Order: sequence, then structure tokens, then C-alpha cells
Amino acid sequence: MADSKAPAADSSPAQPAKKSPMKAVGIVATLMIVEAAAVYIFVGKTGPQPAAAHVLKPHDGPDENAPVEIPLIEEKFQNMQTGRVWLWDVSVFVQVKQKNQEKVEARLKQRNAEVKEELSRIISKAQHVQLKEPDRQTLLRQFGATLNKIFENDEHGDPRIERVLIPRCRGFPADFN
Repeated sequence: MADSKAPAADSSPAQPAKKSPMKAVGIVATLMIVEAAAVYIFVGKTGPQPAAAHVLKPHDGPDENAPVEIPLIEEKFQNMQTGRVWLWDVSVFVQVKQKNQEKVEARLKQRNAEVKEELSRIISKAQHVQLKEPDRQTLLRQFGATLNKIFENDEHGDPRIERVLIPRCRGFPADFN
């Protein structure tokens, strides 16, 4: 009989030891906290650092390289390249460095009619698609080249006109048939 009891004891399934689910949750939570801390430290070390503010001292004057906008024209110009008469309501500004502002304004007073004539000529010869470009690259390039000839370069050989701005360029047919 002793022999028959031994196999019966071996054939019964082994009961697994019950593990606490709290232990697994604790391990996962700890790993997540460590990961979050590592990411926070990594981003803090490699991210952009705050820049030191430039403090103007009393002896510092205004920045001579600061951009200044000067209005050139606000006119309506005619264009007939499509076979129809179109009127273009155009506003043009130039951006110059503050150190060049006086010379540009003085030259503009002297040659105001020439500036208007040259810009009018460019608009009247422009193709309709060039006038309707969303970014106005053709007009900006042509205006810039013309204005750089008129206003010339500064004493360092740099163009006085930094940038041409066309905030308004609206066209409408003038022959309302």
C-alpha cells in the first residue's frame, strides 16, 4: 500500500506559489518614474539654454543697424499688358539701416519724381501674372535693382536699401464693361 500512495502524490499538480500583484505594480511604477526623470534631465541638459539679455548701458546709443521703414509711394498705376486697362493700387516701402536713413530720405526728396517714374514703368511693363504673384518676387527684384541704382551704396560698398516692401498691390480692371 505504501507503493500505491507514492505515485498518487506525484501525479497531483503542483500548486504555484501566489505572487503579490502589488509587487509587479510597484516595479512598473518605479521604472516609469526613473524613465521620466531621465528624460527630464536629458531634455534639460540638451535643450535651448536661456539667452542672456543685452542690457543697454547709458553710453550705448541707438543701434545704427536697426531697420527703419521709409514710405516711397502710394499710387495707382496703369497696366495694359492683358489687352485690357488695369489699375494697380500699389504701396511701396523700403527698409534701410538707421545709419542710412537720412541719406535715403534726402535722396528721395531730390529724386522723388524719378522714383515714381521708374516704379510706374516697371508696373506698366509687367506681365499680369507677375503683378498677381502671391509673394511678388518679380516686382520685389525689379524694384530692388532700380532703387539700388537710385540710392547707390553706402561708404562700405553695401546697398543702402536693405529690403523692398510691397504691403499693397491690388489690381482691378478700369474698363467696366
